[in-house]
Amino acid sequence: MSYQYFIVDVFTKQIFNGAQIAVFPHAEGLNVQQMQLVARELNLTETVFVFHKKDSLTNRRMRIFSPKAEIMFAGHPIIATAYVLASCGDIVLNEKFTPIVFEQNSGLINATISNDEGKPGFIQFTGKVSPIVDRFAPPNGELASFLSIPEAQIDTKKYSTRLVSCGFPYLIVPVYTYETVRSARFNFQAWSQSIAPQTAAQEILLFSAKTPFHDADFNARLLGPNIGLHDDPPVGTAMPAFAAYLCSFEHLQKGTYTFSVDRGDTKNRRSLINLEMDHKREADLTFRIGGEAVMVAEGRMTIPHV
Repeated sequence: MSYQYFIVDVFTKQIFNGAQIAVFPHAEGLNVQQMQLVARELNLTETVFVFHKKDSLTNRRMRIFSPKAEIMFAGHPIIATAYVLASCGDIVLNEKFTPIVFEQNSGLINATISNDEGKPGFIQFTGKVSPIVDRFAPPNGELASFLSIPEAQIDTKKYSTRLVSCGFPYLIVPVYTYETVRSARFNFQAWSQSIAPQTAAQEILLFSAKTPFHDADFNARLLGPNIGLHDDPPVGTAMPAFAAYLCSFEHLQKGTYTFSVDRGDTKNRRSLINLEMDHKREADLTFRIGGEAVMVAEGRMTIPHV
């Protein structure tokens, strides 16, 4: 069986930046084993397989795989898939904004594709979470040791370290400078000697409210025991937790807020994520994540029966 696929860079307008995502817009006929083998072969962060819903022009089923396993929810593939479907004509952009509904394993997700002279422009999806915020965190000395950063760089004035879970727990650590985020290195030995593993978080979202880029409000980076020492993985899946983290501080008054979060740098596939949230001090938090994408490659793959 021969299947068409596209590779796009997500959360960027410049090729060879952002996160690389592969999308198979017509994946009917593929089983789980085949999809996993394809994702392993492409070896990208995520590979998306799209299945059409009967009698629906704007509803699509998504199956998302990393090279190792199927993923229940991911944000980058939403942007990538919407961009690919609109680019190849599977979704027609007749209006200024075209709605589309994606079904992931975690549930239904509403997205909107903006029309940029007949081509997909800014793409945004909406979600709602019931976050759990825990102020228990390792002491700053321990944080500094397993992040390999100066303890004095950990922000204790405007922010503080907190554990936030929207289904997956993140230990969110604020630091004062962009340079600290970029220079951090995860130290597994120090981590294993800390109380941090007891928090159940296996990923640390390190961020700074200072960035040299005029189009960003925050710079963020993921580190952890299961992340390579020099890796700088996409942070999109952590954005709902980051939104809940920001809303957990008293100085953020009720209202709708829009922030831009960048990941990486000019030498390391920089991404720019638009994060919007409705802060109502309620148990549920509505967020919107948006960005752009750019086409990198198109191909066909012959996939054998397995």
